[in-house]
Amino acid sequence: MLRRLLPLALLLSTPAAAQYDGYGDEDVSTSLDGVGRITIQGGWRITPNKTLYDGWYSRQANQGLPRAREVAGGPTVVGSFAYAISDLLEVGIDLFGTQSRLYLNEPGVDGGPPQARQVDVLGYGALIGLRFQTVLPQLGPHGLVPFAGLLTGPTLTSSERKGEALQEITTQTWMGNVGATLRLTPRWGITADYRLAFLRGPVGPSTARVGSFSLGGSWLSLGVTYSFPAEPSRPLPGSL
Repeated sequence: MLRRLLPLALLLSTPAAAQYDGYGDEDVSTSLDGVGRITIQGGWRITPNKTLYDGWYSRQANQGLPRAREVAGGPTVVGSFAYAISDLLEVGIDLFGTQSRLYLNEPGVDGGPPQARQVDVLGYGALIGLRFQTVLPQLGPHGLVPFAGLLTGPTLTSSERKGEALQEITTQTWMGNVGATLRLTPRWGITADYRLAFLRGPVGPSTARVGSFSLGGSWLSLGVTYSFPAEPSRPLPGSL
């Protein structure tokens, strides 16, 4: 799924790149009112999944088992499409995807050694939210734009434990976001951000539930931003 998002991100950024010519000599603007942007980022999610691991190995049948390799994160891809409704407030939609492969040791067959069974987990969705932002023109080539906000929206999470059917569920994700964009030109910039996400999904069918996994935790990402200039205001017909 993440492999499909990357070509989409490149496709979306192509028209923006074509519009860059002619903007190179613009002055640095301290106003964000009416400015739109597209940001494409990739990064890493830090998610210990302690609840899943502790719950599994505390079961009576699994007590005494050595723990399999505990995966504590996975890759993330985020695409942000936003519009500043004022100098300080931006509304936007973030599309995201993340995945990882977890491992759980199980008792061996007929008294044999423990065996690690893999669990592939995936989540992707769309979040809508508000961000507060400002411009610090004295920092960087064309200013620094710090931001902070809150997002929420539906997410499809899935898990597939080896040998079992795929399990899917739609749930609500909550995400806090802080970061900054360093404007290298009036249109292009580098964006770094940190997200604290709350997102969980089930492992195993409802009749034999293993536990629940987390795709939340700390998300760290880095990417590129293209900003669209604000539309100039036009006088009404007949006005001076």
